[in-house]
Amino acid sequence: MTTQLIKVAIADDHKIFRDGIRMSLRDKDYLKILWEAEDGKDLMHKLQLKLPDVILMDIRMPEIDGINAISMIRKEYESVKIIVLTMYDDQEMITKMMEMGANAYLTKTTDPEEIYQAILTCMNDDFYFNELVNKAVLLKLQHKKSVRQFYPNPVKLSEKEVKILKLIAEDKTTEEISKEVFLSPRTIETIRQNMKQKVGAKTIAGLVMYAMRNKLLE
Repeated sequence: MTTQLIKVAIADDHKIFRDGIRMSLRDKDYLKILWEAEDGKDLMHKLQLKLPDVILMDIRMPEIDGINAISMIRKEYESVKIIVLTMYDDQEMITKMMEMGANAYLTKTTDPEEIYQAILTCMNDDFYFNELVNKAVLLKLQHKKSVRQFYPNPVKLSEKEVKILKLIAEDKTTEEISKEVFLSPRTIETIRQNMKQKVGAKTIAGLVMYAMRNKLLE
């Protein structure tokens, strides 16, 4: 768990919502609200002045919406964690934003404590997967049949690795996976660790997102 101060920015065109988020997070350990932005253009401007560690960002904003903003941020500020905080809960939007570079996806009905935990988890493990994201990502994986050889990306997943990754995403235990693919539990654990090392992922969530973003699964 991090013990360093995490600088947080809030980007949303509704002042009442920004006020509510700020109030709910202001007394949390290790957090500091660095600034707020009232739209996407304001967000991009303030990023040039003071860089936060985490951005809580809506999708629907004037000037520059969240979809375009996330694309711009990922090109210029790769290290910044982006937590989408929106009213949209459809699976297509969730997977689109996660593939574009979001580290977490939450709805505006999310409890403040979960938002806080999402911030901490993104800082420590790169990604925060809640039930909403798990379901959307799993649905996406279930419609992918094989591995695409995606040049020039040097990291590729074998057919066996893809199958195991899908089972992991389904929240199967090591024992359950071993029975389905006819390998020992120890071998499954080795493959799991090797996949994470291949792509430099800290967690299984990071591994799944790497595979999706780099089109390693098809």
